[in-house]
Amino acid sequence: MTDRYEVIIVGGGMVGAAAACALAHAGIQVALLDRFNPPRHWATEPIDNRVSALTKASQHILETLGAWPGMVQRGVCAYRDMRVWDARADGELHFDCADTQFNELGHLVENRVTVAALWDVLDSLPSATCITPAQVTGMDLTDDARLLHLSDGRSLAAELVIAADGRESALRNRVGIGTTGWDYNQHGLVATISTEKSHQATAWQRFLTEGPLAFLPLFNGQSSIVWTLSTATAQQYLALSDAEFLDKLTEASGGILGQMLAVEQRASVPLRFQYANEYTAERLVLCGDAAHAMHPLAGQGANAGLLDSAAIAEVIIKARQQKRPIASQHCLRNYERWRKGDNLAMMASMDMINKTYSLSAQPLIGLRSAGMNWVNQTSWLKNYLNQYAMGLRNDLPKLANGQICW
Repeated sequence: MTDRYEVIIVGGGMVGAAAACALAHAGIQVALLDRFNPPRHWATEPIDNRVSALTKASQHILETLGAWPGMVQRGVCAYRDMRVWDARADGELHFDCADTQFNELGHLVENRVTVAALWDVLDSLPSATCITPAQVTGMDLTDDARLLHLSDGRSLAAELVIAADGRESALRNRVGIGTTGWDYNQHGLVATISTEKSHQATAWQRFLTEGPLAFLPLFNGQSSIVWTLSTATAQQYLALSDAEFLDKLTEASGGILGQMLAVEQRASVPLRFQYANEYTAERLVLCGDAAHAMHPLAGQGANAGLLDSAAIAEVIIKARQQKRPIASQHCLRNYERWRKGDNLAMMASMDMINKTYSLSAQPLIGLRSAGMNWVNQTSWLKNYLNQYAMGLRNDLPKLANGQICW
C-alpha cells in the first residue's frame, strides 16, 4: 500500500521544516521525512556549535509560522552591532541597529532551537505528517506523482517532492541535476568560547591572512566562533590542546574580547561554492543547501534557505488556490526565477569578499582598507548594505514581510 500526500519534503532541518509548516498552515497534505527525530529538549549546557545568524526577514518568517515563541523560550541572542576590521590594515566597518528602525540587527540561534520550534508547530497542524526515521532508497516517476521508496519497505507518493536534503543532496543526484562550483580549500572551524570580556551583544569579525574569524554572541554570555582557515591549518588546530588552541585564538582575535578562557568541543566543515544548474526537475524542486552552498563569512546560508522555503510555499499555495497543478513546470519555474538570481547574487558577493581579503599584495591591502573606511563613512551606502544584510529588500516572499501566504 502506498500513502499519498500532496507534497513530500525530504530533509527535516530548518529549511524543510519551515516549508512544511507554511504548506500545512494552508491545509495542504504534506509529509516531512528525516532520518532522525530531532531533539526537542536538552541540557542547557553545552551550547551546540551549529549556530546561525538569523536576519530580520528570517525572524518574520519564523514568527508568522508560529515558531518564534518556542525559539525564544529555548534561547536566542539579539545582536545590536556588527564590527568588521582588517587585521593587516586600518580598514573598519561598524553596523549599528541605531541606524535602523529595529532594536537589533538580527539574532544568533542554535540550529537545533529553530528546528525544534518548527517541529513543535508541525505537531499542532492536522495536515502535516512527520515521518522518522525515514531514508529514501529509491524514487520513481509516474504519470501523476513522484513515488518514494523507503528503507523500511514503505512507499509514499506525492504530486510534488521538495528536496531539502543538504549540500550533498541524494535526491538532486537521483534526478540528474548537476552542480557547478569549487572547493575553497578552506574549513570553517566552529566552537563555543568563554571570553574575559563581554561580547556586548556584538558580532565581531576580523579578517586574517587565511580568512575571517567571527565571534557571534550567545544568550548565555559565551560566543560562538567561525574561523575560516586553510584545510591544513584547521586540522592542526583541531589537534591542539585546549590551552594551545585558546592561545592561538587570543592572538588571532587581537584581544578584542580579552583572554580566551575556555573552549567547548571543536569541529570543522569544508567550505565550498556550489549551485545547482537547475532548481527543478519533473515533480521535484530543490531548496536550501540542495540548491546552493555559499561561503559562511556573512552567515547568509540559513537565511537564503529560509527564503527558499517561504518562496516555494507561496508558489504552491497560490497555485492550489487558483486550482492549478502545483507541480506544473510553470509553477516550479516561477519559484526558480524568483530565488535563483537572488541566491547567485548573494553567493557571488560572499565569494568576491572572500577573494578580496585573501589578497596579500601591500598596495591591494591598502586599497581594500581605504574602501572599507569609505563605506563606513558613507551613510547611504552603509545603510543600504545593512538593510540588504538584514534581508530587508525588494521582492521578498510574503512570509519574510510578516504576512501570511495562505
